[in-house]
Amino acid sequence: MTKPVLLIAQPILAPLTGVLAEDYELVRLWEHPDLAAFLAGEGQRIEAIVAAGEGPLGPDLLGGLPRLRLIACVSAGYDGVDVGWCAGRGIAVTHSPGVNAEDVADHAVGAAICAWRGIAEGHKRVREGRWTESDRGPMRPSLRGRKVGIVGLGGIGAAIATRMAAFGCPIAWWGPNPKPDAAWPMAESLMALAKASDLLFVALRAGPESRRLVNRGVIEAVGSRGLICNVSRGFVIDQDALISALKDGRLGYAALDVFDPEPTTAETWAGVPNLVLTPHTAGATLESVPAMVAMMRENLRRHFAGEPLATPVRV
Repeated sequence: MTKPVLLIAQPILAPLTGVLAEDYELVRLWEHPDLAAFLAGEGQRIEAIVAAGEGPLGPDLLGGLPRLRLIACVSAGYDGVDVGWCAGRGIAVTHSPGVNAEDVADHAVGAAICAWRGIAEGHKRVREGRWTESDRGPMRPSLRGRKVGIVGLGGIGAAIATRMAAFGCPIAWWGPNPKPDAAWPMAESLMALAKASDLLFVALRAGPESRRLVNRGVIEAVGSRGLICNVSRGFVIDQDALISALKDGRLGYAALDVFDPEPTTAETWAGVPNLVLTPHTAGATLESVPAMVAMMRENLRRHFAGEPLATPVRV
């Protein structure tokens, strides 16, 4: 029996080869650097794509795959795919919503506390022998009672809110869509939320409309004593403005798990103070990743069996 032909879009997904090879014929996009040659050859056979949702898949690639009918994103996000463009060409898009929301929220809160209380810097101070009887390093502010703003009150944002409320922090939020049943008040605008927040968590679903949504004005509104934590996508924040604000003290602290572009470079962050960085690992746990892979596989199975998809992205 002939196996369906899948394209694995990004090298980060190479470990999936072992779980997919039994049921599918696999083609690895990064092994075909000549796009024109790929489209004229192997591309003619591709029936579905397995992708990391943040990785861009543009018309230059997708438009040359005549048999393509499904893009199965392993992640909850799918901002690398133009869903409307795909729908107009009969290409379904699926994702893994909600699977890792709790893990991302854990990471976001942990990273924010690490930056706010100087935990990473304290660790470095001890390891480097800079802790002396007269110098433990600068004191940091208490967390309890600080005002928390959340940009995007989806599964991740709501989970962050629940965690931060446990620290006695008042919660407010803002997002593109009202949520009348939300447990916390919605600010009238992103700027209003930033001005009212000591800690601003960015957790909204990212798309073209959210590029540099957190701009210089929003960053400065959070202020010299405030913190911004981003677990959405790197391009949601004006990264250059963030770095500049941290360097000259217009922003107090930052905790970032996502960057623009990725992977980011060490040189980009050299000399930037009051910062905690992690390599886009907030949602990558031993529990969540297998669950996301299982959801992706179920969408593939249903597609090729002619059954309704489990988690389609709605246009």
